[in-house]
Amino acid sequence: MTVDRILPTDEAHDLLDLATELADRELAPRAAGFEERAEFPREVLRTLGRAGLLGLPYAEEHGGAAQPYEVYVQVLEILASRWLAVAEAVSVHTLSCYPVAQFGTDEQRKLLPDMIGGELLGAYCLSEPQGGSDAAALTTKAVRDGDAYVVSGTKAWITHARVADFYNIFCRTGGPGPKGISCLLADRNTPGIHPQAAERTMGLHASPVAQIAFDEARVPAERLIGGEGMGFTIAMSALDSGRLGIAACAVGLAQAALDYAIGYARERQQFGRAIIDFQGLGFTLADHATQISAARALLLAVARLRDAGRPYSVEAAKAKLFATDVAMRVTTDAVQVLGGAGYVTDHPVERYMREAKVLQIVEGTNQIQRLVISRALAKG
Repeated sequence: MTVDRILPTDEAHDLLDLATELADRELAPRAAGFEERAEFPREVLRTLGRAGLLGLPYAEEHGGAAQPYEVYVQVLEILASRWLAVAEAVSVHTLSCYPVAQFGTDEQRKLLPDMIGGELLGAYCLSEPQGGSDAAALTTKAVRDGDAYVVSGTKAWITHARVADFYNIFCRTGGPGPKGISCLLADRNTPGIHPQAAERTMGLHASPVAQIAFDEARVPAERLIGGEGMGFTIAMSALDSGRLGIAACAVGLAQAALDYAIGYARERQQFGRAIIDFQGLGFTLADHATQISAARALLLAVARLRDAGRPYSVEAAKAKLFATDVAMRVTTDAVQVLGGAGYVTDHPVERYMREAKVLQIVEGTNQIQRLVISRALAKG
């Protein structure tokens, strides 16, 4: 179904048209094959980068498009409606560029054109095997040794772990708690950085996720971002933006599942009529259409808060929570609409359902989002 959008500029209309054209031509025809082969579509990311879609929210002086987040999240939604793994890759890469763009030195920002242009792919190394939600308790250490930091520890659930060209490493340079955490930018060929075997995930098979072991990896001290002790602040600031990216992915995935279910329900005949004409099914689809519209409206409202420079952390948690829960509900019911046909790989809805689950987990589980929101309510 066509989504009726109100966009801020003619340029934004052109960008969404470009995103739709590329998604239809480069993403949709390849998704099933790449997912079946568990192959990462690196060249697709380069194509999106060269088209300017990897740097939408970043400044033109760094190679970006200087677009508001309101536009960026709608581009992500379109990409996700054709192939979630690519949209999630764009979201993660955009997140990986954020520390340098927002907190980096002038020298570090010289890397941004290649990062934003997609020639260099990024990974965001925050979670660890013993703790993901409790980021302030991370244990990966970085010890200053002359003109470098020596990094030791293990990161877990790292998207792009085996294919990234650079890593944002959140590590402990000081005492316990958030004030002891710093952020280092490391190249993939740094000795002592060892991506492990890819995890065998439920969905997003084309997106390589793995642990990364740091065995006394020497990262130049000039690659420290924002100063010692700034890492936790950088991480949380980036995650606020990242949660909007995941919410956008969820809206796109849910829309794809709904559209497919509607198309099937219009064609599938039972008892002499199209199954969409039965109220039990038609009302379910109506509820889903309403929930997706509500998720999209919430997402755009929060993106506009961010664009206006207003506080949006709690609202981003709400958007991520609501949109990903909607995606899980819609994709699960889409399988049910197709019945037995929904349970086989001939139709994409079984993949949509498997993919939706991870959106409730990444960038902070939905339980963490509820914690963020409830704490804000308690403070008043």
